[in-house]
Amino acid sequence: MTISPDPVAGQAVKAADRAHVFHSWSAQSLIDPLAVAGAEGSYFWDYEGKRYLDFSSQLVNTNIGHQHPKVVAAIQEQAAKLCTFAPAFAIEARSEAARLIAERTPGDLDKIFFTNGGAEANENAIRMARLHTGRQKVLSTYRSYHGATANAIALTGDPRRWPNETGVSGIVHFWGPYPYRSNFHAENEAQECERALAHLEQVIAFEGPQTVAAIILETVVGTAGILIPPAGYLAGVREICDRYGIVFILDEVMAGFGRTGEWFAADHWGVTPDLLTFAKGVNSGYVPLGGVAISGKIAETFAERPFPGGLTYSGHPLACASAVATLNAMAEEGIVENAKHIGETVIGPELRAMAERHPSIGEVRGLGVFWAVELVRNRETREPLTPYNAAGPANAPMAELAAECKKRGLWPFTNMNRFHVVPPCNVSETEVKEGLAILDEVLTFTDQHTA
Repeated sequence: MTISPDPVAGQAVKAADRAHVFHSWSAQSLIDPLAVAGAEGSYFWDYEGKRYLDFSSQLVNTNIGHQHPKVVAAIQEQAAKLCTFAPAFAIEARSEAARLIAERTPGDLDKIFFTNGGAEANENAIRMARLHTGRQKVLSTYRSYHGATANAIALTGDPRRWPNETGVSGIVHFWGPYPYRSNFHAENEAQECERALAHLEQVIAFEGPQTVAAIILETVVGTAGILIPPAGYLAGVREICDRYGIVFILDEVMAGFGRTGEWFAADHWGVTPDLLTFAKGVNSGYVPLGGVAISGKIAETFAERPFPGGLTYSGHPLACASAVATLNAMAEEGIVENAKHIGETVIGPELRAMAERHPSIGEVRGLGVFWAVELVRNRETREPLTPYNAAGPANAPMAELAAECKKRGLWPFTNMNRFHVVPPCNVSETEVKEGLAILDEVLTFTDQHTA
């Protein structure tokens, strides 16, 4: 990669951003966005010529890294052929993208409804479930994120829900399994699974099973902690849904398309939902795309009954062409297998070794290239390094950790008291070791806050 510093251009980009761009999830006067000049593979760089190893995959979506040449070429070729066309028509790129996705989804999830992203995918999955069952309530966990549109943010369990909540959404939250911080006083994973399922059954009983349309879970909880479900949990939820006629939705927006070392995280546990939502890794976000993979029984509901939903850009040709190229590249280059290998042989062992050296590491957990390092002040009490949803001075230790990473050329993904290790799925062993060496170095700063 060739990096040519151009500070003057960078200043102009930054000035225009600060004058006109309104940034998401931000207090506008308190942020200082980095002006990015370019990116390639697992790296990006600024106009000063400083290069960063992307351990965030941006928003955990650039699964095939930046500027993959096969995907860039596919977008260019599609643009020359047909830039856009309405969803009501059969378009080659759209049909092929749907076929390739359906080929990889578990079970009979063979129909694909395209959206522009993950939030819209969850919105439409909820709509399908409510119409299919004739019920209104939807259950989701507190530790979750499902998107920022109306129903999706109501489904979300994390604090981003609070300022957006209407209180009349028909959404009910419950506790999912989290062995390290068990809400069920469990002593092991088997007990955590058993008690979490019993809790869910109780919530359903008190809400009225006949009123519950769907249960939605992130197969592996993403931003809210990279929480791996204990063995038997997803199968247990599947059984509960079958028993009460509830639609089971798995949100694979972040976990899907190789992130966990399988095409879909559900493949780890052999569980098939009724609806599966996706986005992000389907085309690494090169052009906005998401969707819902739909089971036969739910698709049948709309065989002669119109589905009352749609989007102008559903199945956009440029987005679908990028998905086709992405899925083919992932298969040809063994990218899913690489993610699994990197997780098992590099990230997992290295992080566990770090935990032996750093008293601020409470727990390490993950699959593939989807890992969390949970930071604590005290290993015995498991007191988090920073309080839940901390901001300002209370979040100083995590802010310092992120700043020190950036100084050393590592772009981190931090959330609350966690550092997430989420590089691209095609990251190399050398690149991962480079990033983990930086993390090992900066964790000495968090160690200073331990008792």
